[in-house]
Amino acid sequence: MLELYRLPGCPYCAKVERKLNELGLEYERHNVLPFRFLRFEVKSVSGQSGVPVLVDPEHGIDGMAESDDIIDYLEETYN
Repeated sequence: MLELYRLPGCPYCAKVERKLNELGLEYERHNVLPFRFLRFEVKSVSGQSGVPVLVDPEHGIDGMAESDDIIDYLEETYN
């Protein structure tokens, strides 16, 4: 199952979520803390503390960052 590390209220995260919903994809949400220095889980997955971060174990994606990259990946893989 897809996983999305997100911060509520983050416009970049919302953009990715709109695309996931548009494509009808199920995903698990991981809400992160607003303070970057406390985002240990995100850092362990992606090597950085920004969000959104997508994990797609079925396709070997361990921690893709950057909303535009995630959207491009979702369109290419699931459209």
